[in-house]
Amino acid sequence: MQGPSSPIQSCAMADPREEETVSAEASGFSDLSDSEFLEFLDLEDAQESNALVNMPGPSSESLGKDDKPISLQNWKRGLDILSPMERFQLKYLYVTDLASQNWCELQTAYGKELPGFLAPEKAAVLDTGASIHLARELELHDLVTVPVTTKEDAWAIKFLNILSMIPTLQSEGHIREFPVFGEVEGVLLVGVIDELHYTAKGELELTELKTRRHPMLPLEAQKKKDCFQVRLYKYIFDAMVQGKVTPASLIHHTKLCPEKPLGPSVLRHAQQGGFSVKSLGDLMELVFLSLTLSDLPVIDILKIEYIYQETATVLGTEIVAFEEKEVRGKVQHYMAYWMGHREPQGVDVEEAWKCRTCTYADICEWRKGSGVLSSAVAPQAKKAK
Repeated sequence: MQGPSSPIQSCAMADPREEETVSAEASGFSDLSDSEFLEFLDLEDAQESNALVNMPGPSSESLGKDDKPISLQNWKRGLDILSPMERFQLKYLYVTDLASQNWCELQTAYGKELPGFLAPEKAAVLDTGASIHLARELELHDLVTVPVTTKEDAWAIKFLNILSMIPTLQSEGHIREFPVFGEVEGVLLVGVIDELHYTAKGELELTELKTRRHPMLPLEAQKKKDCFQVRLYKYIFDAMVQGKVTPASLIHHTKLCPEKPLGPSVLRHAQQGGFSVKSLGDLMELVFLSLTLSDLPVIDILKIEYIYQETATVLGTEIVAFEEKEVRGKVQHYMAYWMGHREPQGVDVEEAWKCRTCTYADICEWRKGSGVLSSAVAPQAKKAK
């Protein structure tokens, strides 16, 4: 039954140039978290990958316009450039952005520079995975559609969903699609946790749903990417319930206007849920107060559940260990690219088999072994809209 506590699905009605408004999704952020976010090799294909490991790796130098050697490590020097965050006009990153770097960082860079390059068959796989995620969510609750007209309204939807889920989790209930956000290494990172529930022993468990196109578990390289993703979810969620995430940081990164009145549809739904608010700032105050006073524990167990898309049956589960120092180290390394402190890197020669199913293989200079990045990811000024 639909009601005030049902998660809200925003229906964007604003200027399409407002990125946050048009991308607002059912219960949080548009964080594509399915394991088929990228197409990967099947296990039988992996057996043929040895033929690729002898492909030329990136050379340390290549010739520039003046026929002088250009070092890959020094390709940025002497150039007036913008960081990837600035060049791609990003206010924040998704957890899946960093997880995809764990697979191939250069592929992630191409994906930002060339949006819409996704092959139709891969888009279809994503649609199937999203449908299974939605079906899982609808097992616990209905979705209520609320029109939004501003980015403040879109974020208000996320906050209202968090407020509706906290009491359920406090009473040891089962919730799905929980939005998470927090500043990590100077960058706002957002995502959506698939599922949170308590075990019979009273431990808070995170379950990440991954769907598979074929009835087999993924390669270890894919599992590695998935494991890093759920570790990031725990890292951010724990910071939220420990009071380490601040409204000031969120406003700084998103450029939201907390004083802006909420739209009539959002206000109406907030009132139905028992929340007396007028602006986004009022709602933010409630959310952060609820998070810090809720006594919600940190996540104890991380689990990945692999599902066969065709039958929706479980192929297997993976229990993921968490080591904060290791996670911080990887995050620092990945964020260095986004902040413009280093160039994006391709895969090691031992993992060159990943190139077999990469959308950008034909244009990737790293794969061609020339030792320089292609023009698609080379420094450039912001594009005019």
